Amino acid sequence: MHLYIVTGSSRGLGAALVQQLSATGNAVIGIARRANPALKAEQWTLDLADPLPAAERLQAWLRANPGWASATLVNNAALLSAPGPLAAADLAELAAALRVGLEAPTLLSRVFLAETGTVPTRRILNISSGLGRRAMAGSAAYCAIKAGLDHLSRALALEVPDVGIVSLAPGVIDTDMQLQLRGADPARFPEQTRFQGLKDGGQLQTAEATATAIIQFLARSDFGKTIVADIRDA
Repeated sequence: MHLYIVTGSSRGLGAALVQQLSATGNAVIGIARRANPALKAEQWTLDLADPLPAAERLQAWLRANPGWASATLVNNAALLSAPGPLAAADLAELAAALRVGLEAPTLLSRVFLAETGTVPTRRILNISSGLGRRAMAGSAAYCAIKAGLDHLSRALALEVPDVGIVSLAPGVIDTDMQLQLRGADPARFPEQTRFQGLKDGGQLQTAEATATAIIQFLARSDFGKTIVADIRDA
């Protein structure tokens, strides 16, 4: 049986991934602050702003449940602090965003790699963003987090070349994060009008369509050949 671990699983892209993966008979674990009753998968209600308990639980679970045909970790969870200049950011919000977006994937990847050494096929998919590759005013922390995921993926690919590792920009998805960006104060977030224009122009993808494309991407025989990738180029 194939194992998938998906963070940020209660809504948006994460929920769509869990729903589609579990529908095809895979073993799926979703990790999020809240459970989603519509999902037919094992769900761990953990706050990745405090990532150590999640990493320790995953470590214990993988040790107790060996023997998978393949195992895949999808680091999808993200937390966007209020758009605006870094100097005006709330310190607690900023710390939580950094922990969810970068510390948690690092800890979970460490556990995953250490505890799945006997699994024949292993993959880590880090959900990144075009903003990890293009800086944007008013979202410095988010840009840094996604750039960090890209570089974490590059370094891990050197350490464990037998593991498929990709940091993937999934395109622009119509999620709560996009709603937050569109609702930002243009005086604090100069890009607000651009994000509103994407919505008005019908250029946002659904979470469901994006999840389908990502699952197809995961199944490719050349997964991991391009470490920092964009789903729109796949």
